[in-house]
Amino acid sequence: MTKYSPPEPIALDRGFHALADATRRGVIAQLSLGEASVAELAAPYGMALPSFLQHVRVLESAGLVVTRKEGRVRRCRLETARLAELDAWITRYQQAWAARLDRLGDLLDATDSKGTAT
Repeated sequence: MTKYSPPEPIALDRGFHALADATRRGVIAQLSLGEASVAELAAPYGMALPSFLQHVRVLESAGLVVTRKEGRVRRCRLETARLAELDAWITRYQQAWAARLDRLGDLLDATDSKGTAT
């Protein structure tokens, strides 16, 4: 089993900040289906392209999205490695809390079976 190595705190901060916005989560969802142009990504949101580009820049700075120019079109793709890092960080704490709650449940069951608590 490989040793868990948490992402740098600034990477976590940027990643979770980026995911804190519904528009950016929507972009992540769209890109999970495949690469798309900024114009394609912006279409469902009804906002000016410069405003939408600010969302793309936040996702880029968090390492969640990579963009490239193809002529006059800016194309975006999901950076799954960074998303996996955030998921691993959450999963690690989720597992720790699940284990704690299991131990608490066992303690409550043992106390209840002795008739000392209801």
